[in-house]
Amino acid sequence: MADQPQTMPAVVNRAGGPVDNPDSLVDALVPAPAAPTGHDLLVEVRAVSVNPVDVKVRASGNRARKDRILGWDASGVVLAAGPETNLFRVGEEVYYAGSLDRPGSNASRQLVDERIVGSKPTSLSHVEAAALPLTGITAWEALFDKLRLTTESTGTLLVLGAAGGVGSILIQLTKVLTGVKVIAAASRPESRAWAEQLGADVVVDHSDPDLARRILDAAPGGVDYVFSAHSRGRIPLFAEVLRPFGQIVAIDDERDLDFYALKDKSISWHWEFMFTRPRHSWDLTAQHDLLDRIAELVDDGRIRTTLTRTLAPLDATRLREAHRIVETGHTIGKVVVAAEE
Repeated sequence: MADQPQTMPAVVNRAGGPVDNPDSLVDALVPAPAAPTGHDLLVEVRAVSVNPVDVKVRASGNRARKDRILGWDASGVVLAAGPETNLFRVGEEVYYAGSLDRPGSNASRQLVDERIVGSKPTSLSHVEAAALPLTGITAWEALFDKLRLTTESTGTLLVLGAAGGVGSILIQLTKVLTGVKVIAAASRPESRAWAEQLGADVVVDHSDPDLARRILDAAPGGVDYVFSAHSRGRIPLFAEVLRPFGQIVAIDDERDLDFYALKDKSISWHWEFMFTRPRHSWDLTAQHDLLDRIAELVDDGRIRTTLTRTLAPLDATRLREAHRIVETGHTIGKVVVAAEE
């Protein structure tokens, strides 16, 4: 590439820790990616979204004090393609979540393996599309790889964290691709309204002291499935509201959970971690395929973007604001930062 720059603007995580630490997110000029090799694409980043993983990595600190580019959601345009690529051409619009083990999307350019990249929904802007990859992959794998739901599946799914990024797309996928009833757990009026708009059949208040009774009123005999973004202190609830041989899929990072309490009902527990495929180079193209399927559903008008707030441009100030919003734990849908105003 004759016009390939030597440096590029990026926002780097320098010191980590609290978001108010001026070195936690810093505007910088960094070396630009080299020409793509192998299965890599070089992408011009047009928009990114901020997820809890961004907050966790930033807050965990950076003991090495080595600048790191965070960001695990992007929409952009292919600038160049490696010699082993066969899924995309230069100029095509793409969206993806990337890999934890490579520089992230909070930069003007990024190298990413084409096998974990999808074609951007044509009906969406880059800002709207950037809200979908990480949460879409997580929701899809939770429903169809872990719970093994199909178009023929019935029963009831309880969604904890229903108004968050993953819950927002998971509700939609469940309603358009399965016959499963959705009970969404949300407490604030705006969160409840959002879950209803996305298709939840029943919405319950997760702060209700009689939450178990509310769930069982909606699903006599117990729910068949639980999706949990918030598992701390919830094992007794799961044991009470799940039917025998029910299943749970969780995405949070709780380490000390009493799984033995689930044995009496033979309840299964699944972990979902959408970075497993890129981290272990396992069936990578499956991630490309599911992103393309989600794009088709969007373009067919069957599901919608979960974007609720946009900031611009892509710099440390806006990313810091986005981190603050996500860090509250009360975000509805997704926060996206556009490359340009």
